[in-house]
Amino acid sequence: MKDLFYRIQQNKGPLGKWAKHAEGYFVFPKLDGPIGNRMKFNGKEVITWSINDYLGLANHPEIRKVDAEAALEYGSAYPMGARMMSGHTEAHEQLELELAQFVEKESAYLLNFGYQGILSTIDSLVNKDDVIVYDVDSHACIIDGVRLHHGKRYTYQHNDIESLEKNLIRATKIATQTGGGILVISEGVFGMRGEQGKLKEISNLKSKYNFRFLVDDAHGFGTLGKNGSGAGKEQGVQDKIDVYFATFAKSMASTGAFVAADKEIIDFLKYNMRSQMFAKSLQMVLVKGALKRLDMLRSRPEFKNNLWKNVNALQNGLKNSGFDIGSTQSCVTPVYLKGSIPEAMVLVKDLRENYSIFCSIVVYPVIPKGLILLRLIPTASHTLEDVSITLQAFSNIREKLEKGIYKRLSQAISSSV
Repeated sequence: MKDLFYRIQQNKGPLGKWAKHAEGYFVFPKLDGPIGNRMKFNGKEVITWSINDYLGLANHPEIRKVDAEAALEYGSAYPMGARMMSGHTEAHEQLELELAQFVEKESAYLLNFGYQGILSTIDSLVNKDDVIVYDVDSHACIIDGVRLHHGKRYTYQHNDIESLEKNLIRATKIATQTGGGILVISEGVFGMRGEQGKLKEISNLKSKYNFRFLVDDAHGFGTLGKNGSGAGKEQGVQDKIDVYFATFAKSMASTGAFVAADKEIIDFLKYNMRSQMFAKSLQMVLVKGALKRLDMLRSRPEFKNNLWKNVNALQNGLKNSGFDIGSTQSCVTPVYLKGSIPEAMVLVKDLRENYSIFCSIVVYPVIPKGLILLRLIPTASHTLEDVSITLQAFSNIREKLEKGIYKRLSQAISSSV
């Protein structure tokens, strides 16, 4: 018998093996200063394209004021206890009511975190007799939620309706045998590629197959649809989505999440979602802050307008310069380049140190080997000057990559791993 930690000591994992070179710089970096389009990295100002503060609310003075006043009045502890026991307030109810109205659902339920929220929503909605069918490119939180399922589960190829239908046929046969139902899961916006889920096409299949539809709209909420009410609204099928989920961690620039559906479904989740039944209630400072953020999202269209002005300038500029940004249909802006992980590390260091551009780097195993994905998140806080500087910097680093400069510089990294 081996020691429990033997495997960990021998294999740090596909990302962990790079920790000696990457930690503190490429991963776990420290960004300092007020959240915005420009922050400090290693003591130097950089244009920041890695913060999901889509509407620029994180450091808005009105938001900061409400957050501060709520912290002064309630502290960081109130209310104590889980919602079912001692952590329920009128403010929680008011936020749930306003969120439900905003996303055009009968009812909503507040959740403490986005990752935990979608995971436990999936876990609560299905039992061993049910079948889950979900997009293969789903976020890790969805995958982990599906892993908790004791029944059958199938993936369909990303945004591939033919593949989905084949798996719905399989799922229908199984559910008929077990006496269960079918849950289909998609994201409103896939956070790595920026593509919207094919919510309309999936919804159209409901007339042919008997399933319920869950959408995780973390990146669509606040950025798409009328007044930012999401990808379902953008595609005209919000009423066809049975369970709508979104997080506060992006457009709302806060912590927390919510799930919205028919009242019967939300009432069930309130009494059966273990992660909320046995966890402390969302703190009042976050609830009060979310009420203010939602009000600004609904009543101040200039935030969303400024966001899309910057999104269009950045994405059109990249395409006109010959960059591959995939088929993004959202604010998420992926830039695909060819190269190894060591090349990617040298390239990103060059971007940060010599061009003052800070963006996220994504490599294998998140994307296929041989590709480098530079992921940019434009926000309402960015300026057209930020876009212009970034476009020039990207042209320069692409030229160096193609000339093999980064490959030569990366040889020391490669030989030491």
